[in-house]
Amino acid sequence: MKLALYQGPSPAGATQDGLATLGRMLRAAGAAGARMALFPEVFLPGYNVADPGSAARTTGQWGAAIAPMVRAAGCGVTVGVAEREGDRICNTALAFGPDGTLLAQYRKTQLYGPRERSLFSAGTSHAMFDFEGYRIALLICYDIEFAPLIRDLAGRGAQIILCPTANMQPFTHVARLTVPSQAVNHAVAIAYANYCGSEGDLTYCGGSILVGADGAVHARAGQAEALLIADLPEPDPALLSTQLSDFRPVR
Repeated sequence: MKLALYQGPSPAGATQDGLATLGRMLRAAGAAGARMALFPEVFLPGYNVADPGSAARTTGQWGAAIAPMVRAAGCGVTVGVAEREGDRICNTALAFGPDGTLLAQYRKTQLYGPRERSLFSAGTSHAMFDFEGYRIALLICYDIEFAPLIRDLAGRGAQIILCPTANMQPFTHVARLTVPSQAVNHAVAIAYANYCGSEGDLTYCGGSILVGADGAVHARAGQAEALLIADLPEPDPALLSTQLSDFRPVR
């Protein structure tokens, strides 16, 4: 399967600008043959805005804005949004198929730091879906650093994890080391799409990456805006970790 990862500056609260970027990059990804494009965390309206709740929309409202662009591009999308559900605001990833159908909704379970915990309600469940012959799971940013989460998803049959992120300086090791190690240790491919540039008091790391279940890096961004498009080949079975079946608890 061919995947696209968009790394770019945050819309910084300008939701319409963010939607315009989404549409433009989806068209480019679709023209290149990508079947799913991944965008950063809370890309709509932007991660480090003072009050993401002021621009939050319901899943249905986001779908009404995003689905027509997805259908026009012929490329699915997984994108981070500020989602409103009643009085709650959630840090959510929404996945749409190329026909605009909502495939999955995932609310970040591992909120990072006091700011996120003050702004967002934590999710309580996994989100997985079948797409193009693969079993795909969603995580968001800090979630990817928790090995028990990755192990649980792998045990449930996940083959690919799509992870929008807003990873900031100085945590460059996450894309460089943590993501590949989680992939190879749990035999699951991971796509990790980050921001670049600055937003308020944050400077983002860039370094978006697509890594296979065998630890092979198939695409990696630097510090600048980029649209990565790469095939995710089937890994060599001989290189896949068997930890999931081999682990013997010691008490």
